[in-house]
Amino acid sequence: MSFRRAVVLVLAAAVWGAGGVAAAETLEEAWRRAMENDHALAAVASETEAARAGERTARAARWPVVQASAGYTRLGAAPSLEVSGPDFAFRSPPILDEDDFVSSAVQVRLPLYAGGQITAGIAAARSSRIAAEEMEQSSRAALKLDVARAYVGVLRARRALEAAESSVASLAAHVADVEQMVERELVPRSDLLAARVALANAEHTRVRAANDVQIAYAAYNRRLGEPLDRNTDLDERIPTDPSLAKQPVEALIERALASRSELQGMAAQAEALAFQADAQLATLRPRIELTGGYNYFENEILDREDFSMVGIGVTWSLFDGGQARNRAAALRHAALAARLRLNDMRSMIELEVRQAWLDVQAAKARVDASREAVAQAEENLRTARELYGADLGTNTQVLEAVSLRTSAVTNRDNAILDEALAQLQLARAVGAL
Repeated sequence: MSFRRAVVLVLAAAVWGAGGVAAAETLEEAWRRAMENDHALAAVASETEAARAGERTARAARWPVVQASAGYTRLGAAPSLEVSGPDFAFRSPPILDEDDFVSSAVQVRLPLYAGGQITAGIAAARSSRIAAEEMEQSSRAALKLDVARAYVGVLRARRALEAAESSVASLAAHVADVEQMVERELVPRSDLLAARVALANAEHTRVRAANDVQIAYAAYNRRLGEPLDRNTDLDERIPTDPSLAKQPVEALIERALASRSELQGMAAQAEALAFQADAQLATLRPRIELTGGYNYFENEILDREDFSMVGIGVTWSLFDGGQARNRAAALRHAALAARLRLNDMRSMIELEVRQAWLDVQAAKARVDASREAVAQAEENLRTARELYGADLGTNTQVLEAVSLRTSAVTNRDNAILDEALAQLQLARAVGAL
């Protein structure tokens, strides 16, 4: 075989192998799927677009308004002007050519002064748009954390199933050993019965663990907008930022208070309400508009049929029964309520950061302790089996050793996953997810 042909065969095998084995789904891929399919997030994004359109509408109030109209009118009889007195009588020619006429008009209105209503409206719309964008960002971060929890839930259920299957395998091997020892009359039959009961209980736990895996997959797929019965391999590696937990909790709290989207959005909502109150009060001030236009009126009596005009108009609401002031007062109270909720939210976020930081520290300590416990449980099980085989130990010691090993493995797996999830929760708490 030539060297070139060998290279081609190796590359072909590599390509076939890569295509034949599906890569495990990562958490980043899960986030992307959820962002594309989540209906609640799509609704929030639509609200953001609505807020942007509202801001564009508010800014458009500064531009002139151009209106055009046209009409055709047919009368029952052509009118004329008739004036009569004691000594004279005057009758004009027909005002219209026939008993119908055509009219049209174009009018332009440009606001010159609106008492600050337009400026306040633009500021309110801009703050509303900022609030919507911040809330959308918060919804994205919350969705990512929910997906991460479901992702970890699948990994946790799978590891629990692996631990249950390992327990079943260990007890099945022990039952086989005890059966041989009972046949040789080395141990009483009660040891075999106890071992079989333990094996049945372990099988019961395994069945429940397998069911939990399917439920976890269904919950995970629902968060991603995928079919609930989809089973896919998940990457055990969870992307986290360990450097966050190494920082002082006070620094993390300060970072969270400066960057959390919820705080920025709530502050923007309060500003929007305050600006809306200003816009309501502005309706009490005079409004000045520059107007211009062109009119066409078909007639037979006037010296022309088209007219152009320009003027300045003033409108002023001198009395409205207190409606504008009361609406402004209601909006100012709503703005105050938003600021009070903002202060409460700061306290909640501070607690959230501190709790997440402490959870990371506790999970790390649990990981270190559980790894040592697993090694000790493995050694304990090996020793118990050897002693039982040498008639120096009891069947109960072996069964307890299997149970201790299963508990140690479960605690280790939970601690590892809890640490990863706690780091993601800390990233969410400080606004870094």
